[in-house]
Amino acid sequence: MSSSLATALRQHALVPVIALENADQATDLAAALVDGGLPVAEVTFRTAAAESVIRTMASRGDMLVGAGTVLTKEQADRAKDAGATFAVSPGFDPNVVNHCQNIGLPIFPGVITPSDICAAISHGLTELKFFPAESFGGLSTLKALAGPFGGIEFMPTGGISESNLASYLAFDRVIACGGSWMVAPKLYADGNFDAVRAAVAEAVTLAKSCRN
Repeated sequence: MSSSLATALRQHALVPVIALENADQATDLAAALVDGGLPVAEVTFRTAAAESVIRTMASRGDMLVGAGTVLTKEQADRAKDAGATFAVSPGFDPNVVNHCQNIGLPIFPGVITPSDICAAISHGLTELKFFPAESFGGLSTLKALAGPFGGIEFMPTGGISESNLASYLAFDRVIACGGSWMVAPKLYADGNFDAVRAAVAEAVTLAKSCRN
């Protein structure tokens, strides 16, 4: 992974995880993120609209857009073609990791065990997704896993919220946290993205207070 990407993610500290069903809302959602002070997104391939959403957000030119839930080489190709800057997967699949590396798409594979981390290291990776974080012991598990693996940084995702964000970001091996509370569909169910903009701004303020 390039040092510039790692630096940008650490600076933002938060990666909004988006599963947008309607691609027509991508423009407004991207604007709400940028206006709220968080020009970064992980758009998951959990919906049919993912590729279009990535393309719309990436075309702005002022956002760091990643593709999430990348499970296949074909999805990795589509993500890169749409303008994704990085990929995230829920687990470690060597075939997908190898393919992403071959096409120049940085990837955060999901890890949850020491064996997962060893497999990632064997592929030259030093930044990994810890997922699902809270379901597998949260920060205490992450710290126990990080201990033997110096130089590895993590992006915890899964169960991260306003209530536990500070504790995760206080751990110096956390590059950023993935979360969805600030982009929850209920916030823009009426088509108004002002609530998203406000939630993002609050999340940014919280993240900055944790890192400063």
